[in-house]
Formats: sequence, C-alpha cells, structure tokens
Amino acid sequence: MNKVANSYWTDARLDAQQPAPRALTFPLSAAELSRELVGTRAEVRRRGGIIPSWVAFTMIMLATFALCLSVTMRTHAQMQSAGQRYAQMDADVQTLRNSNDSLRREVERLREDPRAIESAARTRLNMVRANEIVIPVE
Repeated sequence: MNKVANSYWTDARLDAQQPAPRALTFPLSAAELSRELVGTRAEVRRRGGIIPSWVAFTMIMLATFALCLSVTMRTHAQMQSAGQRYAQMDADVQTLRNSNDSLRREVERLREDPRAIESAARTRLNMVRANEIVIPVE
C-alpha cells in the first residue's frame, strides 16, 4: 500500500483542483494519517463533506414523524377492525338471544297448553289418536 487516495467522493471539478496524492511513508501517527486521508477541516468543508446540524436534525425529526404517523395509522386500522368484529359479535349475540327467547316461549307453551302438545306430536312425531284412520296420499 504505497499510495492511498482520498476516500471521500469528489466530482471531476474538485479532482482537477486537488494535487495528486503523494506516497505515504510509514510510520505515521493517527492524526497525520487522518489528515492525509480525509484532509483538514477547511478542505472537508470546502468539499461539502460535513452535513450541517440543522439538516441532520430535520432528517431525525422527519423520520420520527413518519414513524409516529405509521404507528398511528396502523393502530387506527386495528381499532376499526376490532370495532367491526365487535359489531358482528353483537349481532350474533342478539340473534342467539332472540332464538333463545322464542325457544323459551315454545317450551312454556308446550308445558301449559294441551293443544300445543297435541299439534307438536302430530307434526313432529307423526302421531295419531287411537280412533283416527290414516290414509297416505301421494
């Protein structure tokens, strides 16, 4: 590794303005090596290598806002889905309650009314009285 080039990207215009990299001689200190590879602070600023702090802060704020927005939207979608499931379950419960009420009324009617018992026996069980004659009709 005789020659080390600047590791930062520069456009053709800046390449034309900078002198060719020179050979490094080792051992160099870390500060000298860093200065040789990166350049001085003035050179880095001239090339645009430092991002202003307000740009970094703005990017962080935008990323935070986007994250909060996506979490809020996902939570809102889950809440709507849960509301729809709740409405469906509520409708199912109401249907079952109505069915239970009609069955309860029918049980009470069958316990108290002898004519209801007779009609249920005739329709559901195909029962007849002892003195009746059944003629099947097709």
